[in-house]
Amino acid sequence: MQKRPVVYGLDIETDTTVDGLDPAVAPVVTVALSNPAFDEVFTGREDELLEQLDDRLATMEPGVLATWNGAAFDLPFLAERAGLHGIRLGLKLRFDASIRMGHEPLPGHPGAYRARWHGHGHVDAYRLYRGDVGPALRVSCALKSIARLVGLAPLEVDRTRIHELSREALHAYAASDARLARVLTERRWSTAARFVDRFPVGNAQVA
Repeated sequence: MQKRPVVYGLDIETDTTVDGLDPAVAPVVTVALSNPAFDEVFTGREDELLEQLDDRLATMEPGVLATWNGAAFDLPFLAERAGLHGIRLGLKLRFDASIRMGHEPLPGHPGAYRARWHGHGHVDAYRLYRGDVGPALRVSCALKSIARLVGLAPLEVDRTRIHELSREALHAYAASDARLARVLTERRWSTAARFVDRFPVGNAQVA
């Protein structure tokens, strides 16, 4: 039996003093990585945290990055912000029009992407669970809603007021979301394995 790759949850938080959903104006303020052995949070000056994150991913055991809606938000957001700083990340994105979205795309982007980052594959856990919920069940496919549905205890804050959180609270919140994305992926690994992005060599673009 093939060994399951290590899964790393990844989540970002953006500046909510401006339009935190627009990478043209909102910097990334925090990125969290989660693994059963650790939770790591990157913060500080945006250019420095992006470089530190990329360096860390380059040195970690190759595995799978698990995000929640990362195909349409976290990863293209990070790629665009890095581009504004002239930073070349190990993140490679490929637009895929076949990925269905239930919301408008990130400003300036056509939709969702397949991704790789250094030696890591990517799986968007949102896609694993969205078929389980809907209007009939009165449950959204938001990360916190799904976490509560399966008995997990997400850390709740007002996302529109991220900028008012203390450093410690922001770190805890980002780490919680990264951990949830990881755990939800691990719980459905037999399905998640089929959702890991296929990324042909030489067929990549940076958002």
